[in-house]
Amino acid sequence: MTAQDGCEFRSYGHRHLATGYFVEPRDNRSIFTWVLLCCNIARVKTWELLGQAVSPDGTELKLARRGDEYIILANGKSLMSSRMHGSEEALATLACRRARTLERPSVLIGGLGMGFTLRAALDLLPPDARVVVAELVPAVVEWNRGPLGPLAGEPLKDRRVRVEIDDVAVILRAGRGQFDAVLLDVDNGPAAFTASHNAGLYDHGGIAAAFAALKKDGVLAVWSAREDPKFEQRLRQGGFTVGVERVRGRRKKGGPRHTIFLGHKSPGR
Repeated sequence: MTAQDGCEFRSYGHRHLATGYFVEPRDNRSIFTWVLLCCNIARVKTWELLGQAVSPDGTELKLARRGDEYIILANGKSLMSSRMHGSEEALATLACRRARTLERPSVLIGGLGMGFTLRAALDLLPPDARVVVAELVPAVVEWNRGPLGPLAGEPLKDRRVRVEIDDVAVILRAGRGQFDAVLLDVDNGPAAFTASHNAGLYDHGGIAAAFAALKKDGVLAVWSAREDPKFEQRLRQGGFTVGVERVRGRRKKGGPRHTIFLGHKSPGR
């Protein structure tokens, strides 16, 4: 057996690859036991490809699983993981603080992802709420009806939910004063890296469309991987009262810091 098998032998002992400590063997039996333990620790599970699709702009998306972890890749880069969704849930919590108190609130979520934002919103909103989910890629919806569904408690089965296979920008521009809250978790936020056409959601035109789609006192909430002072400025220029929340990817368990922009449309607008 070699180091490639997960174990490394030395004449004066054996290095446990997981701890870095040398272990002195007492007899052949202890050597055999140590070898089994070491090799079990060193064994690495491989990723299993569950599905793949191409978005309208040509981005290659893949769904993969390793053990109980799921990831979605965009052109080979990790876009989201089932092990880190605290900031996606925070997006819904912050956006729906007012909507949850209303009768028959109407909420638009741009980007289905793995369903964690949708689940968090449904847990907050009343039974008579209406939640529209705009998802551009049909395969992502099918993945959420299939292997991803149990992760967030099958949110697409909730009767309050309607899925639109469409660009969220199209839905925003389709009507005025429709929503009490608009949640955007599309791409990497204002600094979009997966699809350049998503930048139109975050420029002056996209902000104006979101503002018009909101009811008075409505809230626009935007998830972002990083801070973006220029986007904050555009929100203010677009008529919003702006707040910024910084949350951890795993909430209380830590993880990278993400940013949620909150734009409030005052009653007089």
